[in-house]
Amino acid sequence: MQQSTTATPPAPARTPTPGAHRIRALDALRGFALCGILLVNIPQITDMLFGPRPGVLHPVRAFLDLTVQERFFPIFSFLFGISFALFLDGAARRSDRPRLLLVRRLVALGLLGAAHQLLHPGEALTPYAVFGLLVLLPATWLPTPVVLVGGVGLTVASVTLASGGLVTIPGLFLLGLAVARLGVPRALDHRTGRLAAVLAVAAPVAAAAVWWQHATDPADAHATRIAAGAGLLAAVAYAVALLLLLRTPLGPALSAVLEPLGRMALTNYLTATLLVVAAAPVLGLRHSLHWGTAMALALAILTVQALASRWWLARFRYGPAEWCLRCVTWWERVPNRR
Repeated sequence: MQQSTTATPPAPARTPTPGAHRIRALDALRGFALCGILLVNIPQITDMLFGPRPGVLHPVRAFLDLTVQERFFPIFSFLFGISFALFLDGAARRSDRPRLLLVRRLVALGLLGAAHQLLHPGEALTPYAVFGLLVLLPATWLPTPVVLVGGVGLTVASVTLASGGLVTIPGLFLLGLAVARLGVPRALDHRTGRLAAVLAVAAPVAAAAVWWQHATDPADAHATRIAAGAGLLAAVAYAVALLLLLRTPLGPALSAVLEPLGRMALTNYLTATLLVVAAAPVLGLRHSLHWGTAMALALAILTVQALASRWWLARFRYGPAEWCLRCVTWWERVPNRR
């Protein structure tokens, strides 16, 4: 029998589909978390003084401790776990080696974080990359119930046995991974009633925890753990409250500001550091008590970033840093211009 000489057409390249199936509420929530993180990062980057004398906090610093500190970082960490799961699912549909793509992505993020450390000691990208490789990647082989129980256990331990901060990352990563596997993020639009029920419980509990934090002497041996627990509970209340606000008449206005910030979170996180480092000498922030000036700077940076992100995303699919990370992840030039 004569063999056919017709050539088999090559299989289409399995490259990432730009911006496919984005969950807009998560973008807005990520942008919201980015706003709070900047309020915390400016004093860290500029090494501002806590108060006029030991044991006495500046009023703005005291306010931030009760409303911002350790409230937004947990949201961002939880979302990282969700994004990790969503990326793995998408990569598995387009590649035979999805975990290799994740390793490449996390290594690139770690190298970027190492460079970022030079300007912002204590930044988040490096620990995110490390915990991603050591905790999230191995967890992809575990059943969802095990991941969920591990996430709950590690998160609780991080605020009861430790004092929050970076040690909350592994548990929140696993919680995000488990929640994404259970399909919760894609069902958010149909869970208004459940979100309202969660807020009805979380808000008063968080308020009581914040009052406990306020009433506790900072010199108390348990003060940092109480603050970490209050921060985690407040983070839940903040996140759920925003998700519900997005369903109200205020939703479109909030989304217009927060979604672009969230879609370009990596770019905005890095450029905020550059802007703070550049502005600090001009504004005299370093080793100062100019907390009002620092908050005004945060507002100015977020305003510029919200406008710039909206302008950029009208022309490109990804922010500059996000695009570079995708190119390294897929090891090819990913289309970006709309």
